[in-house]
Amino acid sequence: MKRLIVASNNEHKISEIKEILKDFPLEIISLKEAGIDIDVVENGSTFMENAHIKAREIHKLVGDCMIMADDSGLMVDILNGEPGVYSARYSGEHGNSKKNNEKLLQKLKEIKLEDRKAKFVCAIELIVNKDIVINVQGEVKGYIVEEERGKDGFGYDPLFYIPEFGKTFAEMSSDEKNAISHRGRALKELQEKMQELL
Repeated sequence: MKRLIVASNNEHKISEIKEILKDFPLEIISLKEAGIDIDVVENGSTFMENAHIKAREIHKLVGDCMIMADDSGLMVDILNGEPGVYSARYSGEHGNSKKNNEKLLQKLKEIKLEDRKAKFVCAIELIVNKDIVINVQGEVKGYIVEEERGKDGFGYDPLFYIPEFGKTFAEMSSDEKNAISHRGRALKELQEKMQELL
């Protein structure tokens, strides 16, 4: 069975990827599970650039297995695409979802729901080997609600509302979310490309 290292230690992200790619003959592990302790500086200006930077750095360390890196985040139209590539550290503290959500709500305070259009973006780079690299990107559009709703999900999920479902990401089951999410869409495209290789 081929080993796939996901260049992340975000448990939520890893479990989503494992769930979506469960039909492939792959052992999917996190950086921590692979014994890799590295903090890659993500200084790209786009999600895809950051995914590329992460994938390359990890591939340099372990050239003998597949590496997947993703960079994802939220872009709010009326804020000119903020928080964008700074989604995880929007409040200045990396990975503090509560503070990130508070900052976003503060910035949108006087803005009505119909003007709070946003999209989640997920860019993925998969290094199969030194000759084969796959890049995919998925997006999902929605709105930012005025207060957190739902107990599931992570990051901005309690604020990201999909009108067709009448729910935020945090109010959806994992199956519902994975079927339509930015990461789900990017991974679906990746699956199709991987089927030709694996």
